[in-house]
Amino acid sequence: MTIGITGGIGSGKSYISQWLTSHFQIPVYDCDREAQLLMHGSALRRKITALVGEDAYDADGRLNRARMAAYVFGDESHTAAINAIVHPAVKADFRRWAARHEGLVAIESAILIEAHFLEVADKVIVVEAPLPLRIERVIRRDNSTEEQVRSRIARQLSDEERRRVADLVIVNDGSDFSSQLSFFIDTLLGQSTH
Repeated sequence: MTIGITGGIGSGKSYISQWLTSHFQIPVYDCDREAQLLMHGSALRRKITALVGEDAYDADGRLNRARMAAYVFGDESHTAAINAIVHPAVKADFRRWAARHEGLVAIESAILIEAHFLEVADKVIVVEAPLPLRIERVIRRDNSTEEQVRSRIARQLSDEERRRVADLVIVNDGSDFSSQLSFFIDTLLGQSTH
C-alpha cells in the first residue's frame, strides 16, 4: 500500500514524511530529490538537452538551474514539455523503488495531483499550514523574498483543490497532529495485514 503525501510549498510535507519514517519506519520516496537525480542521469539528460539546448547543463554536467528556470517559467508549453520527460521517469523510478520494499511505503510530492502520481497512491495525506507560516518557512529555508514565495504559491493548486483527494488532512502549524496521524497509519497497517 502506498501513501501519497502532498501539500503546498512550506506546508511541511517533509516534516510529516520524516515523522512517518521515525515513528513507523515507513520508507518515503521524495519526488523532488529523486527527480533531480534522474535529471542528471544520461537518459533524461539527453532528452532535456535536446529540448532546452546544450546550456541546460554546465561544463561539469550539473543542471543549469537558472537556464532551466528561464526556460520553464517563460512559457507554459515549455513546462509541459519538461514535465512530459521528467514525470513518467519519476513514476517509473518510484515503482521500481516501491517493489524493493514490503508493506507500507509513501511518496512525497508537491505536485502529486498535477503529475498524475495519484495513480500510484492508495491513500493521500494533504499537509496544510496557515499562509503566513508557509511564507515564513520558505523565506527562511530558501532565502527567497516574500514576493517570490507568493508567486510560487500562486502557481500551485489551492488547499481546497488538494482536499478533494485527501483521505487525511494534517494542519502542520505547530499543534500536535501525532494522535491523528498515528490513528490513520495504525488503521492502514491493520488493513495491509489482512
